Amino acid sequence: MSQIRITMEGTQGAAFSAHWKVTHEGKTTEHVEKNGRVPAEFSYEGEALDGTVTLLSDGDRLEVDIQKGTNRSRSSTQGKGGTLTVLIR
Repeated sequence: MSQIRITMEGTQGAAFSAHWKVTHEGKTTEHVEKNGRVPAEFSYEGEALDGTVTLLSDGDRLEVDIQKGTNRSRSSTQGKGGTLTVLIR
């Protein structure tokens, strides 16, 4: 069993939406954040994460850091509508 930790950083107060699909013991659950604000942090138990994050506010920057065990993925986007797709196995 692995913990998947997601940290959202960037412009303070930047608005985002996120849709996470977490696979744990063969079952996939969905987690939706329709109007999140930076900074934010999420933590899930699972073997895999499939996610999409969209920046909703104009002129802001969003950084997404995902860590599972010793694996780490870091992505960023800037400007309204900027979308990140992440897949962690």
